[in-house]
Amino acid sequence: MSAVDLSTTSARGGTYWALADCWNIVRRGLTHYQRQPVNIAWQLGFPILSVLLYGYVFGSAMTVPGGGDYKDFLMPGMFVMTMAFGFINTATVVVYDSTKGVIDRFRSMPMASSAVVAGRGVTDLIVACAELAIMMLTALAMGWRPDGGLGFLAAFGLLLWLRFALIWIGVWLGLLVPNPEAAGGLFAVAFPLTMISSIFVAPQLMPDWLGWIAAWNPISSTAAATRDLFGTPGGGGDSWVEQHALLMAGVWPVILTAVFLPLAVRRFRKLSR
Repeated sequence: MSAVDLSTTSARGGTYWALADCWNIVRRGLTHYQRQPVNIAWQLGFPILSVLLYGYVFGSAMTVPGGGDYKDFLMPGMFVMTMAFGFINTATVVVYDSTKGVIDRFRSMPMASSAVVAGRGVTDLIVACAELAIMMLTALAMGWRPDGGLGFLAAFGLLLWLRFALIWIGVWLGLLVPNPEAAGGLFAVAFPLTMISSIFVAPQLMPDWLGWIAAWNPISSTAAATRDLFGTPGGGGDSWVEQHALLMAGVWPVILTAVFLPLAVRRFRKLSR
């Protein structure tokens, strides 16, 4: 065999094994969920409880700018909150693997270093699809009726696009925090992040300074864009970011990925030093 053929074979083999390593990480993650389905139930517990609480207990006292049913306003926001809280689970799984020596074991194997990070991302996206399906079935059971067609698919894609960006924040934080207990404390960060947004209340109903912060919250753009695509009340404001919610719902995840994906990769590489 010529040297050129060897080079071609080597390049093709490297790509194949990188994909194979990634798939093995994905299979490992999905097997854990299969054996412990309570993990998904736990992740969905808070969003479903919030839907019932805000939709039925507080819903009659809430108003939507421009009119409309509050439950229709709430549901897309709850989908966004489910995606936003997912980074806590990502961080918890990563820090668990790190503290238990699993990542060290991966590094000692002849496998592509990118497979560990990429496999975690693919696994979380698959789980996110399952979470969205369960949440949407819950919403339909409560009487939520979105517009179908391409708008529905586009909204679903935007939700996963946000989740994709937040995965890298979760991986980076998981490699930073010292133990799973500390990762659980990230809820204290995620909770105000979701509350100071347009998930539950339109920003124009908040005090001016707080409404400005909520409007520029990245998850508010996704919430507003998905409401528009689902054909549900949006309570759109007058600020630039609210008027261009669909654009910003695509741009914000790009910015988050551009910042935190390199940080996650750099942190992972530092572990081997």
